[in-house]
Amino acid sequence: QGILREGLEDVKQFFKANGSCRLPLSPSLLVKGIVPRDCSYFNSNAVPLKLSFQNVDPLGENIRVIFKCGDDLRQDMLTLQMIRIMNKIWVQEGLDMRMVIFRCFSTGRGRGMVEMIPNAETLRKIQVEHGVTGSFKDRPLADWLQKHNPEEDEYEKAVENFIYSCAGCCVATYVLGICDRHNDNIMLKTTGHMFHIDFGRFLGHAQMFGNIKRDRAPFVFTSDMAYVINGGDKPSSRFHDFVDLCCQAYNLIRKHTHLFLNLLGLMLSCGIPELSDLEDLKYIYDALRPQDSDADATTYFTRLIESSLGSVATKLNFFIHNLAQMKFTGSDARPTLSFAPRTHTIKTSGRIRDVFLCHHERVFNPSKGYTYVVKVQRESPSEVVFVQRTFEEFQELHNKLRLLFPSSLLPSFPSRFVIGRSRGKAVAERRKEELNGYIWHLIHATPEVAECDLIYTFFHPLPRDEKAAGTNPTPKPADATWARPLGKVGGEVKLSISYKNNKLFIMVMHIRGLPPLQDGNDPDPYVKTYLLPDPQKTTKRKTKVARKTCNPTYNEMLVYDGIPRGDLQQRELRLSVLSEEGFWENILLGEVGIRLRDLDLAQEKMGWFALGSRGHGTL
Repeated sequence: QGILREGLEDVKQFFKANGSCRLPLSPSLLVKGIVPRDCSYFNSNAVPLKLSFQNVDPLGENIRVIFKCGDDLRQDMLTLQMIRIMNKIWVQEGLDMRMVIFRCFSTGRGRGMVEMIPNAETLRKIQVEHGVTGSFKDRPLADWLQKHNPEEDEYEKAVENFIYSCAGCCVATYVLGICDRHNDNIMLKTTGHMFHIDFGRFLGHAQMFGNIKRDRAPFVFTSDMAYVINGGDKPSSRFHDFVDLCCQAYNLIRKHTHLFLNLLGLMLSCGIPELSDLEDLKYIYDALRPQDSDADATTYFTRLIESSLGSVATKLNFFIHNLAQMKFTGSDARPTLSFAPRTHTIKTSGRIRDVFLCHHERVFNPSKGYTYVVKVQRESPSEVVFVQRTFEEFQELHNKLRLLFPSSLLPSFPSRFVIGRSRGKAVAERRKEELNGYIWHLIHATPEVAECDLIYTFFHPLPRDEKAAGTNPTPKPADATWARPLGKVGGEVKLSISYKNNKLFIMVMHIRGLPPLQDGNDPDPYVKTYLLPDPQKTTKRKTKVARKTCNPTYNEMLVYDGIPRGDLQQRELRLSVLSEEGFWENILLGEVGIRLRDLDLAQEKMGWFALGSRGHGTL
């Protein structure tokens, strides 16, 4: 901090002597001074500086940049240039991936400037709002977006931005082999746009722990990201859209393999250590798989998504990074509530005279459970407001208060653990009485506790409280916005059917809206096909089994070889969806028969087919 202050004095003297200057980051940015109170530094390895410059335009905001020393920013510039080209390719093909691409400029050997994106936070800061183990939890990202987008249409727009930008990041980071991915170099804007920063390692040059690669997954795609996409912890039809976006974006980049190889080949002699020989170019070639068909590449990238989502190593890497950052974090960092967008105080809100927990209500969104309605009465002006808080939010308040005060100053908190169903009405009733006692003791505690910012923030109305105004929230299915109307109760299957060189290709893509099993559990669905007539049962083909889902994704190709074009007129594709039941007989969930003579297979046919009882399929 002392070194930073000394350096800022030198910068002040520069501006006194010169009046103004243009920032190297972009010649259009004209600045006339430095704002020392807004300048600080980051806790990463190279300790980059966060600088705030005074804009020459009196109506313009301060211009904030990062100054790095110790990293070769030419590599960051090159990586961002490649991502910018990818984005241009997508936009030209009518696919806007909502990418956030910032400016970066190398001003000398091992130093340079990076643009700061406003209204953005690192995944680490978002996750640790839920504790140091926040990287293992599914809800932090969704809760953070909900906090900054309280209105339903705002939140849906943020989720849509997240789906597109997350898909773009997955494809770009995989193709360029960007490594050293942890939760401090992935950022999220309040508008839902996700983007990566700090490209110190690329083309597969991962950091090693002994003989083990630190980046074990193909790219970063974790369960908390899937939670935002699905609108909950179960796969929904929005996940199908995400997979389709990833595969479409990947295939569009693959068509331009030679462009990327040529551009990076021109840079082989520029002295970037991680781009120095043909092996580095081979990484791009292998990642883009130009020899594969689009269908094969779609299947391949779908498996990569599944592999990344199932990787425990990524979350462990995030958790270790959280621990490592704890020793750098200053003790003056005050705990905040993850569900409150800003802090409120006794001065800004007015002194609380009394609080009373009136009743509990059943809620269905964002998850099923009970919320507690609290009446908050203030002294001056004499106003009464009602706020809704869940048991988990009361518990978070207590946990954050324990970070500030010794337990002797705080009332005891009701036990979280109950026997039987923890969301039952009887449990909610019992917790209501216990929580009432807890909040009464809280506001009658010593002034340092009762008047602290955490308590006044907790009892301050949130946008959702003003919207609810004491009414029951209506249940809303998780994928209501993106779901298409179902043809039949049995669900629908998305297929791509094509014919070439006496081969019939059946791409089984997704299924949506499968019914749950009779015991209420989700099925373990797989697809089985026959090409009828088939008295010997030689045409059976099967996909892999998806586990515990009514909306599975497969993207698997089933191929029938040696089918003359004349035979197609007499053949029917019989497709069945079954649930694997281990030792018991597999359960039929739905089936469809598709007469191939009804399809013009001169070109690929793609669409949703309704599943039901035996009968001919409708597209």
